[in-house]
Amino acid sequence: MTFTKKLLVIFLLFFSRQDNIVAQHLWSLEDCINYAFENNIQIKQGELGVKSVESDYLQRKLNFAPSLNTGYTYNFGWGRSLDQATYEYTNQKTQQGYFNLNSSFTLFSGFQKINSLRQTQFDLLAQKYDYEKLKNDISLNIAAAYLQILFNYELVKNAEAQVEITKLQIEKTKQQVEAGTLARGNLLDIESQGATEEANLVNAKNRLNLAYIDLMQLLDLPVSDTFDIEKPQLDVKLSGKEILSPDEIYNKALTIMPEIKSAEYRVKSAEKSLSVVKGSRFPSLNMNGGYGTNYSDQIKMSYDPTSPDFNKKKGYWDQWVDNRNFTLDFRLTIPIFNGYQASTNVKRAKINYDNISYNLQLEKNKLRKSIEQAYADALAAFQTYHAREKQLESLKKSFEYTREKFNVGMVNATDYNLAKIQLAKAESDLASAKYDFIFKTRILQFYLGKPITLNDVVKKQ
Repeated sequence: MTFTKKLLVIFLLFFSRQDNIVAQHLWSLEDCINYAFENNIQIKQGELGVKSVESDYLQRKLNFAPSLNTGYTYNFGWGRSLDQATYEYTNQKTQQGYFNLNSSFTLFSGFQKINSLRQTQFDLLAQKYDYEKLKNDISLNIAAAYLQILFNYELVKNAEAQVEITKLQIEKTKQQVEAGTLARGNLLDIESQGATEEANLVNAKNRLNLAYIDLMQLLDLPVSDTFDIEKPQLDVKLSGKEILSPDEIYNKALTIMPEIKSAEYRVKSAEKSLSVVKGSRFPSLNMNGGYGTNYSDQIKMSYDPTSPDFNKKKGYWDQWVDNRNFTLDFRLTIPIFNGYQASTNVKRAKINYDNISYNLQLEKNKLRKSIEQAYADALAAFQTYHAREKQLESLKKSFEYTREKFNVGMVNATDYNLAKIQLAKAESDLASAKYDFIFKTRILQFYLGKPITLNDVVKKQ
């Protein structure tokens, strides 16, 4: 085979394996969370919400600049009309042009613009923290779904192990029945147990598939058989002292949780909104400036009948210069009586401020209760895990002893199956307690501002 042919074969083999390589990509918990941050529709909507308030904030800044507008009008007239340039009535075809340039600037308005700018600034910060809270909620949901897969995967492995153990026991029991050392009823009982465990394995696989579907739907991914996650061996080796007290966690969470920050900035926004409304009670001072000129085909170069220019019309650009005018005015507006609108608006703004202040306290209370519940759940899960661990060790020894007695005919198949069922349940309970404890500790770490990860519980190889 020539070098060119070899290169072509390697090239084809490489690209023929790309689909398998992509399909075999294993998603870590961090991969899932990062993918959701980049592709989740709710997160994209949260980004748009932030951009919308950013636009409002920029507009509040630009409101400090003076306004500047210009306009030009050119009229054609027939019949009797007033020539705005000569202020004379004419009864003929006329042409007139008008140009204006106007500017307005607010010198004082009760600090309404300044307070409105600060209000929008606080709204923007609150919106950003709402966006962070949305990301946190999605992260926790993904972590729960990810751990549910690991939990169900472990149940499948346990069920497979139980099936294999029972298959070996069936073969051994057949030999003993054929040798006449055990009654045939023992074989029938063991085979019945094997069928039950086969059904349990099918159910465990179905639950695992459903857990995969839940995670893929959270990621907005189409359901696919090629999707798979990393399955690290997780190890719980803690004394329980690593779990901080609820007060310590709460005091830390108050300073970092986005829902608290958002509520605090909304209180500040409501405070500035009240200041804006109060500003309507103050006088306002505005400055306006203008420039204008006009043209009319009725304006003559001279109105002296003896002048040679009497019948000549003044040129367009000559009129543009001659008819120029400038204005500058100041307008002071003093509110005296407007149907108590200002007072009503102030009362409403005060009510809104009090209501939002209560919302802040409600968020703090909700956070405290959530932390207290999470702490109690984590502590209970920790204690349950170690209790299940001891129970499993005890049942393993008990099952081995029962199996040995069954093999020599000292116990019947019913007692053997009962011991095996208890062992399988203990393994399932231990797995449940382990993943429950891991998830509860992720929640506590989340309240401390730590990223959601499994690195600290991955068993070292």
